Amino acid sequence: MREFVVPESASGFRIDLFLTQSCDGYSRSQIRDAVQNEGAEVDGRIIRPSYKVKAGQTVRFRVPPPASDDTVPENIPLDILYEDDGLVVINKPAGMVVHPARGNWTGTLTSALAFRFQSLSDVGGPTRPGIVHRLDRDTSGVIVVAKNNAVHLNLAAQWHDRLVQKEYTAITFGRLDRDRDWIHASIGRHPYQRDKQAIREGHATSKSASTFYEVVERHGRVTRVDVRPKTGRTHQIRVHLAHIGCPILCDRLYGGHSELSRSQIRRLAGTEVATPGVKPTAEGQEILLSRQALHAKALTFTNPQTGKEMTLTAPLPPDLQAVLDLLSSDSSL
Repeated sequence: MREFVVPESASGFRIDLFLTQSCDGYSRSQIRDAVQNEGAEVDGRIIRPSYKVKAGQTVRFRVPPPASDDTVPENIPLDILYEDDGLVVINKPAGMVVHPARGNWTGTLTSALAFRFQSLSDVGGPTRPGIVHRLDRDTSGVIVVAKNNAVHLNLAAQWHDRLVQKEYTAITFGRLDRDRDWIHASIGRHPYQRDKQAIREGHATSKSASTFYEVVERHGRVTRVDVRPKTGRTHQIRVHLAHIGCPILCDRLYGGHSELSRSQIRRLAGTEVATPGVKPTAEGQEILLSRQALHAKALTFTNPQTGKEMTLTAPLPPDLQAVLDLLSSDSSL
């Protein structure tokens, strides 16, 4: 961490511009990405890249490590669901990036794998050893990793040919008028937000996408669904559920919230009504969810070495279970 006091001459500058001028050897885009990933504080408060500094404020900044083509091993615990001499299946926690990328060079799954295993496939290149498929940073659950190239290529072919069955649990906000249905809508790049995807028919970046969902339980306006995507487009489940008016709970990009307290979840479900001038209790203000409520709960594929079909499942993580427990307790009142 580096610390700066904002001089009078920099008052009114955006934080990313101020830090670019203060830190030699980094581009403004590198600085902006680091700030976007909660790398900067002003007077003890985490801020965004557009924040404008004032004279006299204290800025603390976590300087990003230099980009590297090599995966740096890190001793990060892994929840291993299955392992043999050809592959390993991990229950990835929410918040962990799968492989190094701009703004996320450390703390990745590949760094943890490089520390734990002596040999992994190199089909995906030096920054993606063993990685056959990926999950979004804030999506938890089952992910399979190849230990050698033959297994990697076999698994990749199963994904390409859509032979792998993927099942997710999502908690959504909105009313689904059907208990189960298919969503067929092409997905492409968002027209002006580079970190988002969008429903786009006939665009050069668009690809066909199909998702099946089935309602598991309803709690007012909040619904738990099982989701089985047929295709594997970027952000597919998140985009499709938002498209039908039921975005995933706490999905910052497609649902509008970055965190939700107990009281906020109850209000979304319709079990609590806000009273003007009355603040929620301390219990009600407790943050219950701070990431998208999406969990990859099961993968079914053929083991390349044994030829046998196998299904690996990951239990619902505590944060999502806590949301469902809250909603269930309200429903029983």
